[in-house]
Amino acid sequence: MSLFNIFDVSGSGMSAQSVRLNTTASNIANADAVSSSVDETYRARHPVFAAEMAKASASQAHNQPSSMKVAVKGIVESDKPLIKEFSPDHPMADADGFIYKPNVNVMEEMADMISASRSYQMNTQVADVAKNLLQQTLRMGK
Repeated sequence: MSLFNIFDVSGSGMSAQSVRLNTTASNIANADAVSSSVDETYRARHPVFAAEMAKASASQAHNQPSSMKVAVKGIVESDKPLIKEFSPDHPMADADGFIYKPNVNVMEEMADMISASRSYQMNTQVADVAKNLLQQTLRMGK
């Protein structure tokens, strides 16, 4: 693997963590939203990541070291049940007096946000080290 591939790998990691941070921010922003029906209620969203295996498999077939980028396959909604609360005086209550709240756990989202932030930071450090190695290699030629 050349040092130039490191920038592609760490860049894909930063991009994936950016998507993760955005979905987490969306979940936290909508944590207190209220709805009068199950269909209209916000559901927590989470990104799905996968390694780009096709390129890695091809390079392994040729006995070369491989590097795998991270690919965002999509964003899925959580299957956890929504919070149903009896509040007949609420203006958004349905005919039976219930309101529906998102299935967002703010504590879990904060932990996920910290994890995504640290992963993003590590990827930037990897890119920085690779840049420094390339600069040192160029200085050797002087």
